[in-house]
Parts: sequence; C-alpha cells; structure tokens
Amino acid sequence: MPKSGTTWLKALNFSVVSSDRYSPKESPFITAPPHELVPFLEVDLYSKSQNPNLDFPPPRILSCHTHYTSLPQSIRDSNCKIVYVCRNPLDQAVSDFVFVRNRAPGIANPLSSPSSSIIDEGFENICRGVQSYGPFWNSVLSYWKASLERPDKVLFLKYEDLKEDIILNLKRLAEFLGFPFTEEEEKEGVIEEISRLCSFDNLKDLEVNRSGVRSSGFSNSAFFRKGEFPAFILCRKYLLRKFISSYQAQ
Repeated sequence: MPKSGTTWLKALNFSVVSSDRYSPKESPFITAPPHELVPFLEVDLYSKSQNPNLDFPPPRILSCHTHYTSLPQSIRDSNCKIVYVCRNPLDQAVSDFVFVRNRAPGIANPLSSPSSSIIDEGFENICRGVQSYGPFWNSVLSYWKASLERPDKVLFLKYEDLKEDIILNLKRLAEFLGFPFTEEEEKEGVIEEISRLCSFDNLKDLEVNRSGVRSSGFSNSAFFRKGEFPAFILCRKYLLRKFISSYQAQ
C-alpha cells in the first residue's frame, strides 16, 4: 500500500541486487530518483504503455501497489520474487491522507484546517475500504497468506522492523533475493554502506530528489517526508483507531 515505506524498499531492493555492479559511491540513486530506477507497474508501464528499461541487466525490478490476488496469473506462477512491506495501519492511513490531500489541486491543505470535516470523512472512507488501491486489510492479508504458502516466492516485511534493525533485515532481504552478502562484504561494511545510502536522510538530501516533478504530478521531494505530524493530526489517530476497531468488529 502507498506510504508504507515502498520508496525505501525500492532503494533497498535495487541496491542489494546491483551491489556487485555499483559501489554506494557510484550508485545510480545519486543521479536518478528511486521511481525511475524501479518503475511502477500500474503507472509507468501499464497506463503509459512504456516498456521496462532493458538496458539494466537482470534481475530487473518493478513496483506496484496491486493486491496479490489481483496480480496477473503469469506473475504468480512465475519464478519472480515478490517483496511486500506493510506499515502500522494508523500511520499508513494518516501519511497517505496527508500526502494526497496536501498536494491535490483545488483541495485545501488539511494541515491548515484542523477543524475540517474532510479529515474525518477521509478516515471513515479508509476504514470502509474506499481507497485508491482498495482496502488496506485485503492488501496486507493477501500477501501475508501468500508469504506463508510460498515463503520462497513472497517475503513479507514490516516497516517498523526495518526501522528497528535495518542491518538484520537487509541480510534477510539479500538472502531471499538470492544475493546474500559474503563474509568479506560484511567485514568491509557493505551492508552498513547500503543502509546509509538508502536512508531517509541521505535520499531526501540528494539534489535529484529535492527537485523535479513526477509524471503523476507529485514532486520528487513529496516522497521523502518524515512520518511526523502536527498535534491535531496525531489526535485524529485516536479517531481513526475507533473507526478501525469498529471495522474489525464488523
């Protein structure tokens, strides 16, 4: 789902599979945003009829917000690896809502209207599954189930776990993708270098991510916003928690 750490995951995946071709100091991330190196299946390829950049040697990486059950059967039956990241639904919902509403043309900035009913209505819609990529729970559960049934094909990660121990989870990711770090690489600090390269602070400060606009209309910098919110937004989390509890009870 959007705003679950997917941009971070793009950077981590690309860095792991290309670590034998680029050192962190030579990484393509220095000159290109993550979304250009790991294009969206739904946006960059499907809606625009663009072909993947075949100049990159395999394995090539694509990104999507599609539920597992909605993926083409050819993908589910293939040998391609799928890495899914989920986030605390409260944080994901608030982050996604602010991300879209704060940049949608013609819609008032939600951060400037703490009393606006638009926020409450938006959260109600989230709990009813009225979201651009479908219900949150359907997405999470479809990949969770697939990861249990086919752990060799689907890796289920949690955003909070990545933040807590990125080194451990980078090793886990590399093993899953078939690019495990060697003892020599570990001794040389390659894992730590990748962690620093893909960190929020590093990516957001790169000039390529501070300027430019995506074809979707969102600026590159919009994808590097800290998950921190004004006090009134945090208060809305309490309201959202009630909505989610009600939704789960149903």
